[in-house]
Amino acid sequence: MKTIFVTGGAGFIGSNFVINQVNTGRVKVVNYDKLTYAGNLDTLSSIDNHPNYFFIEGDICDQQLVYKALIKHQVDSIVNFAAESHVDRSIESPDDFIQTNIVGTFKLLQAARDYRNNMKADDGGKDRYDNFRFLHVSTDEVYGSLGNSGFFTEETPYAPNSPYAASKASSDHLIRSYFKTFGFPANTTNCSNNYGPRQFP
Repeated sequence: MKTIFVTGGAGFIGSNFVINQVNTGRVKVVNYDKLTYAGNLDTLSSIDNHPNYFFIEGDICDQQLVYKALIKHQVDSIVNFAAESHVDRSIESPDDFIQTNIVGTFKLLQAARDYRNNMKADDGGKDRYDNFRFLHVSTDEVYGSLGNSGFFTEETPYAPNSPYAASKASSDHLIRSYFKTFGFPANTTNCSNNYGPRQFP
């Protein structure tokens, strides 16, 4: 059974993803979350005792803790939801956004790359090395103001207008650089505004 390492899995979008994946019965999920203002373990109470669900309280800036968790749980893929979010909060306190969204993404990438590279040395690790994936969940805020066009595309130039958007744009560029420079198997999603159950008020 494959194991997915989900960062920020106690947040709004992350918790929905974690519950959905655990309930498929096809994967194990390791939920790694710092439990800041938006992290709420109560949203995950329905899977608390599920044998395929594991929770670790931790910061993505803690590269060693991430690396140890990846090894312990023999992770096959990573989905990165962890981020400081919302434009207004970034205007009040940009420091947190720089630390988590930029430095944290870098530390997570470093831990994941080291972990994947060590798969080559393991017996039978070549397949796991080749099939490893990293999905970075970003935002459409990196493209700036929508204006009259009605939509963004992947060809829309980056034009972040807030510390939040700039920090997420920076993390997107780090992901791209690891893909281009190291051949690290990473993808980025730039989804639009999300809403629904378990959202922080």
